[in-house]
Amino acid sequence: MPSLASPLPNDSALPAPPGPEARQLGERLSLTTTVAEWLRRRGHGDSDETRRFIDPKLAHLSDPDGMADRAVAAERLARAVKNRERIAVFGDYDCDGITSTAIVTEVLRELGGEVVPMLASRFDGGYGVSRAAVDRIVKSGARVLVTCDCGSSDHVSLAALRAHGLETVVIDHHLVPDEPLPALAFLNPHRPDCGFAYKGLASCGLALSLGAALRTALGKKLDLRRWLDLVAIGTIADVAPLDGDNRALVRAGLSLLGTTPRPGLRALAALAKLDPNCPVGARDVAFRIAPRLNAPGRMGPPDLALELLLARSDSAAEALAASVESLSEQRRAVQETMTAEAMADIEQGGLDSRAAIVIGREGWNAGIVGIVAGRLADRYGKPTVVIGFDGGKGRGSVRGPKGARLYDALAAVAEHLDRFGGHQAAAGLEVSIERLGALRTSFEEAVLRASDGAPALEGIDAVRLASGDDPSFVVRDIERLEPWGNGNPAPRLVVEGKVTGAREVRGGHLKLDLVMDGGRRIGCFGVGMGGAVPDVGSSVAVLGEMRRDTYRGGSAVEMLVERVFS
Repeated sequence: MPSLASPLPNDSALPAPPGPEARQLGERLSLTTTVAEWLRRRGHGDSDETRRFIDPKLAHLSDPDGMADRAVAAERLARAVKNRERIAVFGDYDCDGITSTAIVTEVLRELGGEVVPMLASRFDGGYGVSRAAVDRIVKSGARVLVTCDCGSSDHVSLAALRAHGLETVVIDHHLVPDEPLPALAFLNPHRPDCGFAYKGLASCGLALSLGAALRTALGKKLDLRRWLDLVAIGTIADVAPLDGDNRALVRAGLSLLGTTPRPGLRALAALAKLDPNCPVGARDVAFRIAPRLNAPGRMGPPDLALELLLARSDSAAEALAASVESLSEQRRAVQETMTAEAMADIEQGGLDSRAAIVIGREGWNAGIVGIVAGRLADRYGKPTVVIGFDGGKGRGSVRGPKGARLYDALAAVAEHLDRFGGHQAAAGLEVSIERLGALRTSFEEAVLRASDGAPALEGIDAVRLASGDDPSFVVRDIERLEPWGNGNPAPRLVVEGKVTGAREVRGGHLKLDLVMDGGRRIGCFGVGMGGAVPDVGSSVAVLGEMRRDTYRGGSAVEMLVERVFS
């Protein structure tokens, strides 16, 4: 691992200070010069497009009429509601699947439908509409099935359900296989014949769109904005791009999350210690809310998370949230153990020198392999497969650095897999333990082939804090431009100052106290960077993200440090 503290570069190596163009743009847009410089570097100017980016509206959403099968799905569900046919809603076990299931379930019930919601389980059938799921759906007595965040690859299972007399509406955003899907309706913007302009919706966004079509088909009034909190959670958790339609949906959903009327989310926010005096941001969802909702499904059946979202009373929600929090704590403990074991195996086996990492162990929790894979991919900077085996049968997750085409790599090694699915940024697989070695070799070859001739990915340059900008106002503007995430990364800033304190704090983290020009003070926090303390000099340049310091409160600001130049 490279040192996290580097020699202080000369001034020419740092980003140039924002110039008069940034100051003028900031004045026109009522933004600090620092944030205006970030916008300018992203190609934004004094235009209506920039103002729409700064203040996205639901009125800007793409016309949904071109979405393939949306009208067919709405008509069939409307008929089911009118005829009192039972409708099964079956979702994936992750946040996007859970929130999509909650949206479809509640919308149908509000419109008079009889609904049986259920979720897939990592430990009983695995991802998607498995054979075990088929049995559960048939036993529910449903005549219509709506899948949420799964189904695009479940041809055999959907054909079996059709043979049992069920008609299926598939809501999914995963990549589309070539074979036609045996479903009545297939809502997926990645279909080649789908005319919906925006392709980045997560399944929760598609679920909301279907709800709007169903409302129209039934000729009823229903304010769908009340489900935007769930759309925000599912979209952020699934690392969907936060641009276009998603930007408007998530912005509105984050605003609703701050005052959510949903008892389950209020209870969860309290346990996650979200500051009620601060706006809820995408980072809060990604690191505090989503991991808790995912915890039940990582440790066992995911149903507890769905029950929490559907809870109607505060007392029921608080009890369910307490159970979710307990499972979240258990998940963290198992995750730390698995990560340590995986790193030991990687280093002992020399796997860190390979183009890709494929690793697995008997007994690893299949619900946590995705988190571990993500950590290892971040640490080693290469596509990583982590597999948990149970009796020789393995379930694994694939994660990689930005730009890695993980689904394509799995498709290239499909002969070694029992099953796989997902998208380019994150995917899952099933494999037997005797094929682990062949998978490791073939996956590495697939990654190398995919990288041949590929253009280098260039990150967005950091922005130097403008002279005269108050950091608290910069943070205000950064929050104003939420949501940040995939496709819209938060500004990376460079701040310079004299060090008045440098120490390693509990957990191996770095804590710096800086005084900048003009006497302004700012705290800096580097996750896992405590070992850099001996290399920190008297003056530093800090690269990272600027955010509110919720510990100190008030107008205090801190830097979430990526690198220290000393």
